[in-house]
Amino acid sequence: MNAGPWLPVPPGGYGGIENVVATLIPELRRLGVRVVFAGVGESTIEADGRVSVFDHGQFDAIQRPYNQAVGVVQAHQHAVVRALREHDDIDLIHDHVEAAGLVTLASLGDGAPPGLQTLHWDLHKHPALYSTFDGGDRVRVNGVSAAQLARAPRALRDHAIGHVHLATPLAAEPAPAVEKDSYAVVLGRINPGKGQDLAARLAHEHGFDLVLAGPVGPYKNAVDLEAAESDPDARRNPDVQFWREKVAPHVDGTRVRWIGTVTGRDRDLLVARARVALFPLRWEEPGGTAVVESLALGTPVAGIARGCLPELIEDGHTGLLTDSEEELGELVGKAATIDPRACRAEAERRFTPAVMAEAYVRLYERIRNPG
Repeated sequence: MNAGPWLPVPPGGYGGIENVVATLIPELRRLGVRVVFAGVGESTIEADGRVSVFDHGQFDAIQRPYNQAVGVVQAHQHAVVRALREHDDIDLIHDHVEAAGLVTLASLGDGAPPGLQTLHWDLHKHPALYSTFDGGDRVRVNGVSAAQLARAPRALRDHAIGHVHLATPLAAEPAPAVEKDSYAVVLGRINPGKGQDLAARLAHEHGFDLVLAGPVGPYKNAVDLEAAESDPDARRNPDVQFWREKVAPHVDGTRVRWIGTVTGRDRDLLVARARVALFPLRWEEPGGTAVVESLALGTPVAGIARGCLPELIEDGHTGLLTDSEEELGELVGKAATIDPRACRAEAERRFTPAVMAEAYVRLYERIRNPG
């Protein structure tokens, strides 16, 4: 199970892919699957074996110039290949590393175990790779939603064996017993695709309180972000630029607040108390971890009907969807019509770790026994 070199598993806060891996591994082991974990050394996930090059997550390197960052993922992938050569009992490789993971799987040769690449991202990002990919009969891919795979280039779809929706441990744990507050929340990295600027503008126009929770690039709070403002490299970070130019002008500390990265119990209570979780998407969201977390915490979803949202949300039952950015502000006021108990029940039925792990075991068996 290759999580990559970017963040520990489980992560300390933001880390969509790492949270998926942290959710999946314990359930796989419960089902009798032995897991050798490849990630960074500070990861605390329990596994049957470990592979790592870096002691700590290398997330800060992602936004560096290419010639400074290119060796990070390659060093990690090289360690994975070495480990495969040293083990003769690996039945399958499950990789989660963008682009480089897929190429590594395809390059291992016919003598290597079969591979499954889970595609967590926008499949239009790397057209030169995905439109020409050939993994032969050894490499298969899966999406995290049907909508994501439907947008994939033909060459990639030819290797697909289906999709598995994301899960959250929150769906299998008791939901917090809290009273609903009046604010809306947007949970996730401050990023143009997530649309926090739209949410902030709508909050002022429609008169609802909004809490933005998530990092700006690698900066988890206002103190770190302010300290980085004097760093030219930090100011060139696209997420920092988006924050400074598009989001921060709307953040007044009263109607719209940014609270940085929130983790653990604090994050759960923040979402559980919100009257609605807002998803003002400006991209085709592939997986929607924050969506299933919101449902598990009994919080209705209001969002732009893009990407996976129509697969995860039953409009009028567990949330409210629209194709219009302007109408989204009106849906915040209508969120009280959605029963939080219906949201929770849907999460318990569809988005528990056990449901996700069982789906992956079925994919593993199909790959190992293609006949």
